[in-house]
Amino acid sequence: MTSRPAKGGGRWVSVAPDRLNRWIDGFVDRHGPPRVTASASEVRLEGADGAVAECRVPFPPLVQAGGGPLARLVTHVRTERRVGVLLVRLGGHAAGIFQGAELLSSKVGSRPVHGRSAAGGWSQRRFARRREKQVDQAHEAAAEVALRVLGPRVEELEAVVLGGDRRAVDALRSDRRLAPVFALEAEPFLTVPDPRLVVLRDTPAQFRAVRIRVSDPT
Repeated sequence: MTSRPAKGGGRWVSVAPDRLNRWIDGFVDRHGPPRVTASASEVRLEGADGAVAECRVPFPPLVQAGGGPLARLVTHVRTERRVGVLLVRLGGHAAGIFQGAELLSSKVGSRPVHGRSAAGGWSQRRFARRREKQVDQAHEAAAEVALRVLGPRVEELEAVVLGGDRRAVDALRSDRRLAPVFALEAEPFLTVPDPRLVVLRDTPAQFRAVRIRVSDPT
């Protein structure tokens, strides 16, 4: 479980699917029997002492069968979905398909992109043109990997999770070949380091987790 401050107050915690029941039991022990309400995208617990836990449903909508809101949430998050992941940073990219937490197929690559030059005049302009070409080539390489890994199986996927650097990912949105991939875009956006295979393999810990905003009693 991870925790960080939430903008506007409270804190965000991230809870793995197999630990959600235990986390809910702990909330009840600390704050008393909660009043529970649910929507398609959120399950809200309000403890007897006024503490609030807003559980964001991963891959909404929340399943409608299987008991009360908390039981349905637990069932929902434990479902092993087939999910595509596309990670892009300037010069690096990775795409993979997961069944639950298992990586079924993947491709990782990189293209060199030089940093910005501090020189001036003609040399700087020449360097800028060279760098711009490298950036375009890096984006094209990332798009090709996405098409190779995700494209042929896009109809099998329930969602596609994006990550890396937002500007690098957004640079691929104008590629019409990737429209079916971006049409399945789902939260959260994964802020990850250079997209290596080990980084890709670890992404289910983020996209399968339940993000919960906890506000302590006032």
